[in-house]
Amino acid sequence: MHRPLVFITLRGGVVLNYRRYEHIMEDELSTLVGPEDEDWRVPVSELESRQADLASRLKESGHEAALIQTPVDLYYYTGGRQNASFLLTAEGEARLFVRRSLSRAKHESGGDDSPHTVESFPRMATFAEDIGCTPSMQFGELPHGFAARFASKVNATKDCTQIVHSQREIKSEWELQMMADGADIQLAMFEAVEAVGGEGVSEIELVAAAEAVSRAAGFGGNVQMRRFPLQCDRGVIVAGRAGGVPSFFDSAIGGTGPHPMSSMGSGFTKIKANEPVLVDLVHLHRGYVVDATRMYVAGSLSPQWEERLEDMVAVKEEVVDVLDQGLDCSQAWRQGLALAEELGHGDNLMGMAPDQSRFLGHSVGLQLDESPVVAEGFDRPLPIGGTMAIEPKVVHSNGSIGSEDTWVRDEDGMRPITMDGAVPWITQW
Repeated sequence: MHRPLVFITLRGGVVLNYRRYEHIMEDELSTLVGPEDEDWRVPVSELESRQADLASRLKESGHEAALIQTPVDLYYYTGGRQNASFLLTAEGEARLFVRRSLSRAKHESGGDDSPHTVESFPRMATFAEDIGCTPSMQFGELPHGFAARFASKVNATKDCTQIVHSQREIKSEWELQMMADGADIQLAMFEAVEAVGGEGVSEIELVAAAEAVSRAAGFGGNVQMRRFPLQCDRGVIVAGRAGGVPSFFDSAIGGTGPHPMSSMGSGFTKIKANEPVLVDLVHLHRGYVVDATRMYVAGSLSPQWEERLEDMVAVKEEVVDVLDQGLDCSQAWRQGLALAEELGHGDNLMGMAPDQSRFLGHSVGLQLDESPVVAEGFDRPLPIGGTMAIEPKVVHSNGSIGSEDTWVRDEDGMRPITMDGAVPWITQW
């Protein structure tokens, strides 16, 4: 395609031929690769399938179109998270309007093979006229001011948030492979914790060792969350009493963190002999979350702590069994809770009263807190293709203990993605 000759005047009076500059940009984009020069873009076939599925869901639900604007969902549908808005009609017309960077957005969408057009963002005054439809918007996730501005321009009143969330619950084979690859890296993170841990070592030194493995493998440093405040400190390693410190959001384990602004996870508490050290690590491989927990101890745990761990493993097995049968997530919660109460942990399950969390498992994907959840109100099963971190834990003032692995429900039932038996529930230093 012929490009018009455009000149840009830079500081100092330098004049740059944009056509030549664009070629430079394209050359630079060839460096956007994974380890060993792997192409880490989302496959075009994935984008095509996701867009076709969303179009079908929109038509079935009576929506004319969807305007996708959250960064996570931009990545899911277009392969990148540039400053952009993605428009998909129920008839399958797909357009990505980009403020910056146009060339990068096109590259990340598959270049010339992209399943959607990649266009410069039009003037807001003409946006409605340009798109020629009335889209539904992600009112359930967008900041009010941002959403209101766009809604007023395109006359949007319908919400497509739940349509998107429901679609993302079911993972493709490619997505499951990303999580399996992430689980391999996560295993090495736990091995790093084992290698450097012991009496006198601080929590933050342990998480630094795990972090080094994760970062070297491509973790970008940002754990995406759906629920406000939209952030999670990724390394939750808590020793002894630090395991009894509550979290600022709905989580079983809090920890001190290094300071009040970063008030979750690992702090400067040092490991003491014979106390429980809970290691809850997340790794994101190409955006996809895997979540797992194991216990460590410098010496040996008391019979009381060992019994508590055995009980949490039993609760985990109860939850997995219910989900394996295709029964509702809410039923898995009720049966898991009933077993925990029968075993004497009612006041300490997933936190200490009154700071208890009311769940036993959370779905994961591109975000740490996806749906459904093993909790009251989720009166539906984990769908086939759904992925969930199941994590029963008990918390006391002198420590916390529990188990966690990430699972997928496939045609044969529940199957572990993360370590399962590869790392014991308790590792001794």
